[in-house]
Amino acid sequence: MDLADKLMNVIVITISLLALFFLHQYRFLNSLISTVRTLFKENLTGKVVLITGASSGIGEHLAYEYARRGARLALVARRNQRLQEVADDINFWGSVYSSYFAQQHLKKSKGKIIVISSCAGWVFAPRTAFYNASKAALISFYETLRIEFGTQIGVTIVTPGFIDTEMTEGKFLSKEGRLEVDREMRDVQVSLMPVESVEKCAKAIVESARRGDRYLTVPSWMETTILWKVFCPEIMDGWNRFMILGPGSSYRDSPSKKILDVVNEIKQLLLP
Repeated sequence: MDLADKLMNVIVITISLLALFFLHQYRFLNSLISTVRTLFKENLTGKVVLITGASSGIGEHLAYEYARRGARLALVARRNQRLQEVADDINFWGSVYSSYFAQQHLKKSKGKIIVISSCAGWVFAPRTAFYNASKAALISFYETLRIEFGTQIGVTIVTPGFIDTEMTEGKFLSKEGRLEVDREMRDVQVSLMPVESVEKCAKAIVESARRGDRYLTVPSWMETTILWKVFCPEIMDGWNRFMILGPGSSYRDSPSKKILDVVNEIKQLLLP
């Protein structure tokens, strides 16, 4: 067994180094394929689109984008008036059950599943453990389904960063499990990070699905965090802990909150 392990180490490391060497060529080829797909995007007129979480945020604006392109919509939400309660057991299983009951119909029509996960599936910010876990579970689940479905059903996994939805307005689960709005906590988590508009995000998702992309990260620069997670995980974890938790006992003492406060004070001085 020891000999087999040593042999596998040599083989895997060698293959990995070769893969990294040809990474640029591979990404160039993918770019060419993506360009071709852009020229032959899917016609959505009359297509049936199932959207879960459709009463607010990204789901709501996805419905608008698909409707503009002539699609026939089936909309699902957990609440009649508003969605976006961060009840993460539901966050995962709601998508699982929807996919389970829809798969037979999707196979008949060569349909597609658009998965709204998050960069939180690999960028693990403190104080959002259950949310992060649910998004990582979504990625893992649909990565597996993609392999099982093969060419029968297309799967596009979307991993948004900071998008202008209720999540970035300060909605969090309290220690008691209640959904609360905490603007100061929002300032800690988001701080000076640029926030993408939900309309722009929805348009990018629809176009990506029409091209048949396997993945989409919005904004695109967030893709670089995957490299930091893979090659320098200690740096990423340490940075998130320092910026969001900080040395103090309260999140109000975190560096990200202090930086935002200083910037706001400067703005007030310059723009009275």
